[in-house]
Amino acid sequence: MQRDGMTLHHDIAGSGPVLLLTHGFRASSAMWRDNVPALVAAGWRVVTWDLRGHGRSAQPDDPNRYTPELALDDMDALLDLAGAETAVIGGQSLGGYLSLAYHRTRPERVRGLLLVDTGPGFKKDAPREAWNDRARARGDKLLANGEVGHGRAAQGLLTQSSADVINSLPDIAVPTLVVVGARDEPFLAASDYMAKKIPGATKVTIADAGHDANVDQPEAFNRAALAFLATVPATPT
Repeated sequence: MQRDGMTLHHDIAGSGPVLLLTHGFRASSAMWRDNVPALVAAGWRVVTWDLRGHGRSAQPDDPNRYTPELALDDMDALLDLAGAETAVIGGQSLGGYLSLAYHRTRPERVRGLLLVDTGPGFKKDAPREAWNDRARARGDKLLANGEVGHGRAAQGLLTQSSADVINSLPDIAVPTLVVVGARDEPFLAASDYMAKKIPGATKVTIADAGHDANVDQPEAFNRAALAFLATVPATPT
């Protein structure tokens, strides 16, 4: 897919209602390879893709090409390409945060949310700025090591500008599954928080899994995801 004169790698598999999955920082769409076949077999049309600066997508050096707003526009374009007016939106880590941001700005296109080893951001300015400082420093280090795409993505996609996403949690009115690896200690509290604040959300903790629960324990993740997806209505509520 071409976006802004650059290539974004994507794959579309299966037929049926659409599930859009977004990977985490420094990962790629390959992280879903042990999940897609089971999802497709259950009757889902699964869209996976590589974020700007990741995997087989373009890795421009222009920092203006890496913003959350552009990533959300990319997700819009992917749904359009898949012929989906609405979809279940899911992601891991950064991909999960972007999924929440997508719902906040485009709730009419979201039938459900699948949030994997992720968090909703920060209510207070001080911890958000501390996060942003770490993201920018990480980006500087990656750029110095020649990792242009990851470096620019750290500075542009990982940084957060407001509390809008975390403040939107009580307004989520679609089925939501929060998945977290039992060993993903930095995100255990965030997962509990999201499950508490999102009305009707379900949380599943995957045993013997870390920050990539769907990769560490794909069969357990697939069971949880499919049980959840079976409850998602045909149209947004």
